[in-house]
Amino acid sequence: MKPSLLVLIHLNDASLAKIGADFDVIYAPDAAQRAAALAEHGDSIRAVLTNGGTGVSAADIDQLPHVELLSAIGAGYENLPLDHARARGIVLINGAGTNDNCVADHAFALLLAVVRDMPYLDQATRDGVWRDDLPLRPAISHKRLGIVGLGNIGEKVARRGAGFDMEVGYHNRKPREGSSLRYFDNVTALAQWSDFLVVATPGGAGTQHLIDGKVLEALGPQGFLVNVSRGSVVDTAALAKALTSGTIAGAGLDVYEGEPNPPQALLALRNVVLTPHLAGRSPEAIAASVDNFLNNARRHFAGEPVLTPI
Repeated sequence: MKPSLLVLIHLNDASLAKIGADFDVIYAPDAAQRAAALAEHGDSIRAVLTNGGTGVSAADIDQLPHVELLSAIGAGYENLPLDHARARGIVLINGAGTNDNCVADHAFALLLAVVRDMPYLDQATRDGVWRDDLPLRPAISHKRLGIVGLGNIGEKVARRGAGFDMEVGYHNRKPREGSSLRYFDNVTALAQWSDFLVVATPGGAGTQHLIDGKVLEALGPQGFLVNVSRGSVVDTAALAKALTSGTIAGAGLDVYEGEPNPPQALLALRNVVLTPHLAGRSPEAIAASVDNFLNNARRHFAGEPVLTPI
């Protein structure tokens, strides 16, 4: 008999079918379905699959007396009740490493789009506007790239920056062992040094509004911000003010506060490029994330150590 798995996030049909070969899947990707699933199937569920943004609450876990595995499909796990789960002896896993390249690619796509003003240039070309009537835009190469959060994703952003002959610096809570990149012990100093600031740090209470008005002022009127981490890391009101006043030149955001609702304060601004939290989504990344979950789950239910524990 296959163990029961509660899936709390949207998955495509192919992913559900693949997971369904190993699990009796209870699919509940919205709040109403979640409540119904917990009430009807709570006693039988042995594993939960979610993501860092959706998470699962301690109260939900308390309705699952037999749950033993809790997985975030991506790298983030900021809305998982880690201490509560550990106190219950629940094994915690995530999808570290499964979508790093996709997120780093998307970070550079956003950087290129906002610095070179690609959305506006596309529309201007369609409207018959020739280059002589358009403003010159900055180059990307040979600039200073600051990375907030030199984890797996941040490190791959740095590699892409090297391909553009950029000088790269970073901020972490402490220097990353073995890294030859320039380290800054605070975000404001990094922003002041940078031409482009890419945010790739984990979300959660520890990074809430880490990028605030002071950091944006330090980035300066020629500076550009890219966020592919979590919307909570950037103070939206401060960012809107900075973009409107010319405190910074522009921003590319894949994430924002209040998701899935778009950030109303930014929608009318030309110097912002927005995408709907899909930097880590591609056919390759989704397949790798699902495979990682299944490999972890098979090992767990076989009594073996998991591959990517939290």
